[in-house]
Amino acid sequence: MKDRWEERTQMPLLVLAVAFGVAYAVPIVAPGAAPWVHRLCTHVEWAVWAAFAVDYVVRLMIAPVRWAFVRSHPLDLLAVLLPMVQPLRLLRVVCTLLLVGRRARMAPQITLTTYVAGAVVGLMMFGSLAVLHVERDAPDGNIKTLGDAVWWSFTTMTTVGYGDHAPTTGLGRVLAVGLMLSGIALLGVVTANIAAWFISRFERDDAVERRHTELLETLTREVRELRAEVARLSPAPDAPAPASAPASAPISGPVPAPDGAPGVPAPIAPRS
Repeated sequence: MKDRWEERTQMPLLVLAVAFGVAYAVPIVAPGAAPWVHRLCTHVEWAVWAAFAVDYVVRLMIAPVRWAFVRSHPLDLLAVLLPMVQPLRLLRVVCTLLLVGRRARMAPQITLTTYVAGAVVGLMMFGSLAVLHVERDAPDGNIKTLGDAVWWSFTTMTTVGYGDHAPTTGLGRVLAVGLMLSGIALLGVVTANIAAWFISRFERDDAVERRHTELLETLTREVRELRAEVARLSPAPDAPAPASAPASAPISGPVPAPDGAPGVPAPIAPRS
């Protein structure tokens, strides 16, 4: 029942996560928007968090052993509890990514690669928005536009670090550390899944080749057995021919005739 619930809620929660990303990005990208837009985005953020919280509670209720479920899903519990602290608004981004990542682990290999690649892009965008929100008003900050923030996130996730843009606030540096660790982990997962996909393709091709080889060996063995059977049943070339039946002696005396017909005298053999 738990697996069926998680399978059915996987896509709706992913859509809610995208809605959360939009609601989180709008106030940062457009700080001069109307107040009702900011309020709407805040309501959407909390609605998405509530949906993930309800999902966690439902999975907890239908779990066979609830305490074991709590111990085996610590990140899910933190993702539900931490956003309730109002100053930790940025943690809603991390929590949403954690909950979406948990769903991705249940997917097949190709779908998992797609999820992880999407998580890399989402993490980069969320990191850009978060650092822009923190650093834009910093006195000594040099990340003032969304383009600067995206460039900084990309170079940080790939551990290149050109140094032309860097956070100057404490919270910004904490975000940088989290982005570096998350980026290394996610990019490693993408690389590993691509390598695993190639290996699986090679293994499938090798299995097909082995089946073909086994089939050829089986056919060769059967042909050999048929040849041996034909050779066993065929007569040897130097075997003596079977003796022919002796010729019939000449018949003397009258040849019996059919019923009612006179007898026909037998021919007399000429004398030598």
